[in-house]
Amino acid sequence: MTIHAFTLIIVAGIIHAFWNIVAKKAGGDARFSLFTSVLNAVVWLPVGWWVGKDVVPLWGTTEWAFVSASALLHIFYFVTLLRGYRVADLTVVYPLARGSGPLISSMVAVLFLGEQLSSLGAVGIAAVVVGVFLIAGGPAMLRTATQPGAGEARERTLKGLYYGLLTGLFIAAYTVVDSYAVKVVLLSPILLDYMGNLVRVVMLAPLGVMNWPETQRLWRLQWRFALVVAIFSPMAYVLVLYAVQTAPISHVAPAREVSMLFAALIGGKLLGEGDRLLRIAGALLIGVGVVALGLG
Repeated sequence: MTIHAFTLIIVAGIIHAFWNIVAKKAGGDARFSLFTSVLNAVVWLPVGWWVGKDVVPLWGTTEWAFVSASALLHIFYFVTLLRGYRVADLTVVYPLARGSGPLISSMVAVLFLGEQLSSLGAVGIAAVVVGVFLIAGGPAMLRTATQPGAGEARERTLKGLYYGLLTGLFIAAYTVVDSYAVKVVLLSPILLDYMGNLVRVVMLAPLGVMNWPETQRLWRLQWRFALVVAIFSPMAYVLVLYAVQTAPISHVAPAREVSMLFAALIGGKLLGEGDRLLRIAGALLIGVGVVALGLG
């Protein structure tokens, strides 16, 4: 992995951790996804127009198929993630989602897209996986999840496991689709994200209209959180897509987990979720794995 790609991933990781904590604090549902998509379309309109004014009119079926598939997968991902944040701890849902997704997408890239993974790269992925396990709670999480008498804590942990892993599947799906789009179809990362977001607005609009009074009420409560996510989420993801253009998916996807270094430090402090030392140890292990991937 080049220094340029590595730097993009580190910066994206900081931004990604930040906006996920904001989304957790918002406590929104699928309408929050609509709010962020609408604000995304408005905030980034000048950039989208400037980059796409001479390109998008030339797109054919292939380009629009990838943009539409990406949009749909991102909707499933974000709605599932938000649901997990409402019913479980960020420090369970976030690392499981961020860890399982890249692991699956890396396996797909190696098995089906012909990418090569060095021994050092494999060690890096293993370190990331173990780090994810520790950040998600480690042995204590497993004990809580399997202990019948744990009551509400057990239910909350099981929901965190379920929604974290389900979110990870959607992350893996959109990672492979989007990476193929920018590496093979040669779509601009900026246009893939921006035009995909416009498609998401169209797909989510009926949800907002369906119960308009409730949508208005939630908008008044959540628009500030949605604005932060709308500004920073595209920044983080476009940086990752640019990294994918010059580095293998099987390296970039796990390396994105550097965001959990920052989520473990910030999330535990701001959201009052425990086991900070264990989570920090896991985050450091992820850092070691990311470095190994960069060198491998």
